[in-house]
Amino acid sequence: MSSRTRRSVVLVRHGQTALNAEGRLRGLADPELTPTGIDQAGETADALRSLAIARVISSPLLRAVTTAQIIADVTGAELAVDPAWTDRDYGPWTGHRTADVVAQWGSVDDAPDVEARTAVRERALRALTDLADSPSGTRIAVVTHDVIIRCLLDDIRPGLVPRVETGSWAELVRTDDGWAVASVDNNG
Repeated sequence: MSSRTRRSVVLVRHGQTALNAEGRLRGLADPELTPTGIDQAGETADALRSLAIARVISSPLLRAVTTAQIIADVTGAELAVDPAWTDRDYGPWTGHRTADVVAQWGSVDDAPDVEARTAVRERALRALTDLADSPSGTRIAVVTHDVIIRCLLDDIRPGLVPRVETGSWAELVRTDDGWAVASVDNNG
């Protein structure tokens, strides 16, 4: 990290679940990782080992906690759970195929009773702001969900269109000038 960089946050998308593999909205559903998802979490953990992760913070959902535990075990980092990093609430559309919801409503955002993207964005920004007070030089991994990662990346670098695949990560750095995107779509 440069002398102007005060801290780094690695945003990790959890490993694959059966719902991911089927193209279904997960939201607050709590599926476990598939064998592929466990492998993805292990590959991510191995890749993050060299980054000197001091702390791993996880969404409370099982898919994120399992991924975070694997990362903490491999990196030796302390693990904490924070509900601010949980997935978007898709309401009655949870478990439905994303393509079907989009076909019916034009977008997931327009489907009734889905948590507003603005609310998700505000929650994610508050959680990220809370990490700004971490000790200088600290690198934190946050295991969360694609919508959270996308909202943060879009806020920091509008127009960026990352893939945010399961098991991938993006790195943000906090400098004197605010948050910046250091990298996206990294894989194990």
